[in-house]
Amino acid sequence: MRTVELVCSPGLEVAVRAVWGRLAAAGLPSLARNIHPTNRPHLTLAAVDEFPPGVEHRLAELFDAALPVPVTLDRVVVLDGSAPLVWLVRPDPALTALHAAVWDVLAEADGHRPWHAPDAWVPHLSLALRFRNADLRVARAVAGGQRPTGDFDAARSYDGTDRTVTLLTGRGRRPDLD
Repeated sequence: MRTVELVCSPGLEVAVRAVWGRLAAAGLPSLARNIHPTNRPHLTLAAVDEFPPGVEHRLAELFDAALPVPVTLDRVVVLDGSAPLVWLVRPDPALTALHAAVWDVLAEADGHRPWHAPDAWVPHLSLALRFRNADLRVARAVAGGQRPTGDFDAARSYDGTDRTVTLLTGRGRRPDLD
């Protein structure tokens, strides 16, 4: 599986990681416990089985033209069905247009994950993957009710087979992603 993800600007990433840390310190599930080097706050725009030839280049051109995109985080909720604890992202017009453009670029790819489709997508940053609804009130208190702002300023692709990431934006913009 290959994903297309937007990466948080440094200040926004710090805010999300701080909540990861507070959740873990409170004894709640948290992505702070995932120590894999690719684990970082991100917004998934799409996931497919494989990229068709030329797609990485087309995505890089798209992201180089469109980023940064401003972002405001909203409520902390547990998503129905799969039970991740997430911080919802307010979908502004620039983000919605970028999401649709990514899907256009991936039109010929096989294995689209339907929950990322434009008519089903719930933009969010994950805080914990397995979370009980009963702990939501505590999680919201730990998160502190804040609504951080920042930018999505880079894009990447995660390869689920070999657990690596590929930068999808111009090199040099975010040396920490290289």
